[in-house]
Amino acid sequence: MRLNQYLARAGFGSRRACEALILEGSVTINGHRLRELATRVSADDNVLVNGKPVKQPLSLVAILHKPVGYLCTSPDATNEKTIYDLLPAGWPRVVYVGRLDKDSEGLLVVTNDGNLSQRLTHPTSKLRKTYIVTIDKEFDFSLAPKMKKGFPIEEGFAKMEDVFRVGPRTLKVILTQGLKRQIREMFYKFGYEVKRLVRVQIGTLMLDKLAVGQHRVLSQDEVQRYFPPPGANRTVKKPAPKMVRAKISPESDRG
Repeated sequence: MRLNQYLARAGFGSRRACEALILEGSVTINGHRLRELATRVSADDNVLVNGKPVKQPLSLVAILHKPVGYLCTSPDATNEKTIYDLLPAGWPRVVYVGRLDKDSEGLLVVTNDGNLSQRLTHPTSKLRKTYIVTIDKEFDFSLAPKMKKGFPIEEGFAKMEDVFRVGPRTLKVILTQGLKRQIREMFYKFGYEVKRLVRVQIGTLMLDKLAVGQHRVLSQDEVQRYFPPPGANRTVKKPAPKMVRAKISPESDRG
C-alpha cells in the first residue's frame, strides 16, 4: 500500500494532506525519515507521524442510502454536499465502492478495506448491480437487444446485462460495468431522458428498507456472505464412488 493511502486510512486527512506530511519530513518508517511519495508500506512496518505510532483502524464496511443532490467525491475537493456529510464524524476514512452521480440515489458501499474495495471495483469482478430507472416516456422494448449488445458512449463501450419492464416508463436495469453516467447516456442515445435512477442491489446485497440518508454497518458475517473472496463458494467435488458390478447368476434372470 502506498504511504499516503496508509496514512489516509489511519485518519490523517486526505491523500493530498498526507502527501504534505511526507514531504515535510513528519513521517518515519522503521526509524528512517522518508520523503518519497512513492514509498510503499506493509502491516509489519513501524510507521510514526511526528513521533507517534500510526494505528490502522479495524475493517469497516457499511451501506448508505445516498440521496439525490450529494456527490461521491472527497469532502475537500468541493464546496457541495458529499456523501461524507452523511457519515459519522468519528469514523476512520472510508472510500465509496462504485460511485453514483449527483442526480442518482440508492445503495452505496463504503469501506476502509482497500483490498475489498479494489476487488469489488475491478472490471474482472463482474459484480451485478441492479437499478430501477424511470424515463420520460414509454420504452420501446424492441431496443432492449441493442442495449444488451452494447455500443460506444463517451466513457467507453457500454452494455446492459439485462433490462426488464416494471411499468410503461419504469425499468429494471442490470449492469456489470461502471462507466460514468452509463445508464443515462445509453437511454439518451435512443431519445430517452432518465428522470429517476435508484440503485437497489449490489451483488446479493439489497437496499431493502434503509431510509434515505441513513447508513448501516455490516457485520463481518454479512461481509463474508455478500462479498465472499474468490473461490470461497466453490464446492470441492468428491470423487464418484466406484461402481461395483454385481454378479448375477443365470437363475436370477428367470421369472
